[in-house]
Amino acid sequence: MSRLVERRAAWVDPAPLEVARPRLPWWMNMPRRALGWLAPLILAVFSVRLLAGLARRAYRYPIAFAVLAAAGAWWLWRWDGWTVAFVASLLGSAGLLWWWHWPTSFDRWVWAQVRAEYRRMGVYAFRWHRVMVFSDLAKRVKDKTYVPRLVRVRSDAWRDRVTVRLLAGQEPAHFEHKAEALAHSFGAASCRVRVVKPRRVVLDLVHGDPLARPIDPPTLPAMNTGVDLRRLVIGRTEYGTPAVLRLLGNQVLVVGSMGAGKASVLWAVLRALAPAIRTGMVQVFGIDPKGGMELGRAPALFTRLVCDNGPDAVELLEHVATLTRQRAAGMRTARRRKWSPVQGAPFVLLVVDELADLIAYQPDRKLRDRANAAVQTIVSQGRAPGVAVLGLLQDPRKTVVDFRHLFTTRLALRLDEPAQVDMVLGDGVRQRGATADEIPESTPGVVWMKQDGRREPTRFRAYRITDADLDVLTAYVTGASSDEDDEGSVVRQLPAGRAA
Repeated sequence: MSRLVERRAAWVDPAPLEVARPRLPWWMNMPRRALGWLAPLILAVFSVRLLAGLARRAYRYPIAFAVLAAAGAWWLWRWDGWTVAFVASLLGSAGLLWWWHWPTSFDRWVWAQVRAEYRRMGVYAFRWHRVMVFSDLAKRVKDKTYVPRLVRVRSDAWRDRVTVRLLAGQEPAHFEHKAEALAHSFGAASCRVRVVKPRRVVLDLVHGDPLARPIDPPTLPAMNTGVDLRRLVIGRTEYGTPAVLRLLGNQVLVVGSMGAGKASVLWAVLRALAPAIRTGMVQVFGIDPKGGMELGRAPALFTRLVCDNGPDAVELLEHVATLTRQRAAGMRTARRRKWSPVQGAPFVLLVVDELADLIAYQPDRKLRDRANAAVQTIVSQGRAPGVAVLGLLQDPRKTVVDFRHLFTTRLALRLDEPAQVDMVLGDGVRQRGATADEIPESTPGVVWMKQDGRREPTRFRAYRITDADLDVLTAYVTGASSDEDDEGSVVRQLPAGRAA
């Protein structure tokens, strides 16, 4: 009997069954009379939202709706088969004619849509919730899990653009930290995060490289062609658009390991400036500490060229620094804010190949200090007076160039270490996808460019400039005869006066 009492005393009632209370729409809790009065309005709002959602999805994924329309046509086949067959054959013939005569627009409006919808359903739709949870990008509140919304998928031949709506309290940095995990989860080579507007980002999931092949430069323009120093085309971006470098009002630093293709960027810039160099609107001063192995290939492009890192090179730096200060003083007297071509003075570009040889590796301390002071004067004061520096080097450490922040546009070619990417382009840029340390050796000239004031870096490949191209460029600038004949673009140009 005592044992039975002990067992009853030890008995614990089981916990009651806990079931989550279903969430009903707000209008379901209204009084019946008020619900009766508001029923037409509620029905109208619901219908409008339904139609808007269907229209939005039809716009985003027209191929899926076309398949549904085809299913409806098949159903109508049972009622009037000849009419449906005629309409189907007419649409098929129109599509075939479109593809045959206008393949570019067909790929954009039809094939790209098919590819995007296939990638959305086959790659992202069924994995999205699981990947967000496993990547710690989902949020759990009580018994409900919230995941970032998959808004849209667009697919190119080399990447998928996945638009994502962030959860409340999330920021793009959360996705940037998980970029590598997202790339592996969706079978991509890399993932880049771009911000398009508040609470909305685009994941560029890359599975190919449109810059794998070298890009040949276009034909040189006619002699009287103007040059826009704010838009120098020096290559092609991975999106297929021209790669534009702003030289006016900027200082440019190009960093890359040996064989990364720094010369491609250098000659692409000078080639874009060729019409202005020929007419004297732009003066180029050059310093090549390697004895002229690079810049000495086309000395005619330079107003003055020094092929060492000794006193002559330092004197040229100090000459450009003095010119910068004199122009600034003249503009202050004339009450002008910045340089423009109408003032008559040419734009000055200082090109320094292997900048570290002058400011870090120079054994003479006095020459090194003078070179440092001159270069810092130019890059800090040359923006308004129309003086720019194009510096190239291999080692981006602060012990080599402690004034990297003064260069407003920085270009990173292939680098040796991941840490060097942030040294060149800025903190956090590699995390946003600028993996310059992963550029293969087989693609020299591929560049990540970061400009001050722009959050996202740009990836492009500079034009491949061969020795034959440099010969044509020299003939173009000097006015000598050339074998290239393209309706007057570079054929037997007459000598033009150049400003001293």
